[in-house]
Amino acid sequence: QVQLVESGGGLVQPGGSLRLSCVASGFTFSGYVMNWYRQAPGKGRELVAQITDSGGSTNYADSVKGRFTISRDNAKNMAYLQMNSLKPEDTAVYYCNVYMGVNYWGKGTLVTVSS
Repeated sequence: QVQLVESGGGLVQPGGSLRLSCVASGFTFSGYVMNWYRQAPGKGRELVAQITDSGGSTNYADSVKGRFTISRDNAKNMAYLQMNSLKPEDTAVYYCNVYMGVNYWGKGTLVTVSS
């Protein structure tokens, strides 16, 4: 079955960096767009970044452009989200996602940006 497992979250000061990882299994990873979403306390889930199956194209939410970078390693079935210049408003649970007619989600990893 499809499994997505995120890691790399934690507490970081404003201006700091974190790298999130997502390991995927149960499907042909190299054949699908991969997404990172986030959900802040009291808010809905929002798409943060997206990468095509080959990794050749990426898209970002306006709020993270220039600060976050999504990447993937198809040989390792891994997706990554490099987050730089973090702000308190980036505090959220971050989820790895793949859509294959239905959405599959990991359990998420918590990122807290606070001094």
